[in-house]
Amino acid sequence: MATTAAGASEIPNARTPESASDADGREVVFSVRHLWKVFGPKAERIPEDTSVAKLNVQELRDRTGCVAAVRDVSFDVHKGEVFVVMGLSGSGKSTLVRCLTRLIEPTSGDLEMDGEDVRAMDRTALRELRRRRAAMVFQHFGLLPHRTVIDNVAYGLEIQGMGKAERREKANEVVDKVGLAGMEKRRPGQLSGGQQQRVGLARALAVDPEVLLFDEPFSALDPLIRRDMQEEVIRLHREEGRTMVFITHDLSEALRLGDRIALMRDGEIVQLGTPEEIVGSPADDYVRDFVRDVPREQVLTVRRAMRPAEDGEADQGPALAPDTLISDAIEAVVRSGGAARVVDDGRCLGIVDHACLLSVVARVDEGPRQDEVAA
Repeated sequence: MATTAAGASEIPNARTPESASDADGREVVFSVRHLWKVFGPKAERIPEDTSVAKLNVQELRDRTGCVAAVRDVSFDVHKGEVFVVMGLSGSGKSTLVRCLTRLIEPTSGDLEMDGEDVRAMDRTALRELRRRRAAMVFQHFGLLPHRTVIDNVAYGLEIQGMGKAERREKANEVVDKVGLAGMEKRRPGQLSGGQQQRVGLARALAVDPEVLLFDEPFSALDPLIRRDMQEEVIRLHREEGRTMVFITHDLSEALRLGDRIALMRDGEIVQLGTPEEIVGSPADDYVRDFVRDVPREQVLTVRRAMRPAEDGEADQGPALAPDTLISDAIEAVVRSGGAARVVDDGRCLGIVDHACLLSVVARVDEGPRQDEVAA
């Protein structure tokens, strides 16, 4: 049975998607409903045949000769968020992101961008979507080796028909933004891997897309360069608030970058939620194994750890915001010599002390505390 964002009861902490905005009124950029991508003979019949659609990967291949790379996936991407899709090799994450702009044609399901039916777009509308509205940053940079940095960055603007002087001016602005000032006349062969990836990022940014789609862009980079590029994405998102869909197989990268994470396995989303929800309330044994070695104190917040305030505690001790990481709260509690208050908009939500902080760090999977839910 597919575990998707379409059923909040099937995925802890998931919200039921809606066509234009979610239940909290947040604007939806991509809306995906019951999306399938099946490779193989008579693939279009698989999603419609319930007896076949429920087969696992091996059973489906043995019976039909088909492979379901994406199986009944539903989710929304909100405007301004970093939405991370993660999973191991073969989980379907790269196929999924390519379906969003129909670089790979979905087999069935509904796919909208800003309320427009992407699957119904003709070639002209689809070309406009890929050129101006959703830009892709790939793992393999795809730079033109005979062109300089500035001309590589300006390439998308050239395709759009922008004049040479204007596109070079725009490209120079973006080159400076990604930290490549002074390298404008170099060619890709004269750059390091990290610098080449910055050129790829700059090329995507130059067309000023509504959404940036990253398909494991940093997986081939050395660890230190990879961290630098992650910092670059975080900085750009903080400064611009641009919507991003980020594909990765690396859990630490997903936790570091993502506002929400969709964890995939065998083409399905097995859990969709914030990093704290994924780590603090894993949906099943697969997710639990995935997050087992994550330092919980660096992901979970005091909202999950707090207890009700006792008499006199609501007005004493240092104040912490509800989204304060437990690692930071431990330091505050140690400095205070006792406990700290969790305060939101002037109201004391609860208290954290050594015992409750350490208890949450040690818990493997107990979900939110009852006092947190009540708050």
